[in-house]
Amino acid sequence: MSYFRITDWESAYTSDAYVVGGDRWPAAWVKPAEVFRDDMAKTGRAKLDLAYGPGERNRFDLFLPTERPKGLVVFIHGGYWLELDKGYWSHLAAGPVANGYAVAIPSYTLCPDIRLAGIAKEVAAAIGKAADMVDGPMVLAGHSAGGQLATRMVTTTAPLARPVQARIRHVVSISGVHDLRPIMKRAFNVHLRIDAAEAAAESPALLEPVENTRLTCWVGGAERAEFIRQNALLANIWTGLGAATNAVVEPDHNHFTVLDGLMDAMHPLTRTLLCE
Repeated sequence: MSYFRITDWESAYTSDAYVVGGDRWPAAWVKPAEVFRDDMAKTGRAKLDLAYGPGERNRFDLFLPTERPKGLVVFIHGGYWLELDKGYWSHLAAGPVANGYAVAIPSYTLCPDIRLAGIAKEVAAAIGKAADMVDGPMVLAGHSAGGQLATRMVTTTAPLARPVQARIRHVVSISGVHDLRPIMKRAFNVHLRIDAAEAAAESPALLEPVENTRLTCWVGGAERAEFIRQNALLANIWTGLGAATNAVVEPDHNHFTVLDGLMDAMHPLTRTLLCE
């Protein structure tokens, strides 16, 4: 009988070093995101740098379909709460927009200028502002650290207004980090400053989902084992707490290419996201 123990937490939660050509991300997303924004702006369907709060990074972009939106998708970016912004991800709105949904993509203040609880409050404010602008059902999606933020929004202690929360019909966490306790073991926690109390308060896996939560945890089959474990973890725990859950492992995709499906209106990830 063999046992497995994690001894290198940096390796366990580092993705780019284990992907051939992994150093090309996130820069590889910049150009397609820019092209998508420009194309949408030319047709008047991009509302950029909308304010949702007083902070410098309290801004979101909103992309609109050609007809009245069927509803609203909010995509929350990753970057370990330390880096990146809304501008890297615009092209991921293509699939939902082609299906008739508006898509909001917010930035938020990054650590160490804020704690994770503060980021959650900013994301809730962004969702609330976008919800005021688009009627209908809402869907949340988040990648990596954004998966933690998206699922945090449908917990019983979420900083999201209850009427807005009640409109959320589905949450899709893509390669999400749902238990923050392992992240405390990484060197960069000196910047995140996650302690035991904050891990308990901000880890979706340690919290209860609100009633009628529908959750899909989606991960690439070629990802690090810890992301695959975290993906299964939340779906497993929330099933036992009354949520409707599903855990999907998409073959062959890594931590970066797993997002590609959102660019395709007919891809299973997009169809799952929209419950169609």
